[in-house]
Amino acid sequence: MIELRPFSKLGGADHGWLDTRHHFSFADYQDTNRMNWGQMRVWNDDTIAPQTGFRTHPHKEMEIITYVRQGAITHEDSLGNKGRTVAGDVQVMSAGTGIQHSEYNLENEVTRIFQIWIFPNQTGLPPSWGVRPFPTKITNGKFVTLASGIDGDEEALRIRADARLAAATLDISEQAEYSIANGRKVYLVVASGSVEVNGTLVGTGDGAAVQHESHLKFFAHQRSEVVLVDVAN
Repeated sequence: MIELRPFSKLGGADHGWLDTRHHFSFADYQDTNRMNWGQMRVWNDDTIAPQTGFRTHPHKEMEIITYVRQGAITHEDSLGNKGRTVAGDVQVMSAGTGIQHSEYNLENEVTRIFQIWIFPNQTGLPPSWGVRPFPTKITNGKFVTLASGIDGDEEALRIRADARLAAATLDISEQAEYSIANGRKVYLVVASGSVEVNGTLVGTGDGAAVQHESHLKFFAHQRSEVVLVDVAN
């Protein structure tokens, strides 16, 4: 079953410096039918104005993945980590027992990110932060695992959750496939372009909640970028 969640019907608000859309209940947007998807709690689509950002604030016991789609985000935290993550790259912050951080767009253009929160498998661990670059070139019909806590995904950034973040960049008319193990769900968002997923058309910014499917077939109607999270049910 694939439930389409059009971008135009997502929750969110335009705060001036931040234009945000929420695929799940977050902040002032509350929908009891969209509290989480398996272990995933949050998927926000954020557009951050130049020279603005999220001031220092705390997190605890959450795996927070930031996928930069345009521009760059500059991170600083209470562990002393500092870093600039550019478009196509991913950063992971394991909040653990507690961490404070800020995320600023210090560029002269807007920054666009997906921010994804996933419940950890184990609590009480120390916080950590990491970043890794990934190519934005055509992926030849394959999804590239960017961050994961699943055995066998050792090349990806590690997270403390039974989940995988993967992405594919498809040329026009290119196809891709993704297999889903028994007892798992997928949530995917088309970052750009337009694709058919098992016959369901998903456009730019749209989300698709997938369950009770073992295999996904993608067909790109134009050059497209697809990002998905595979989580335990």
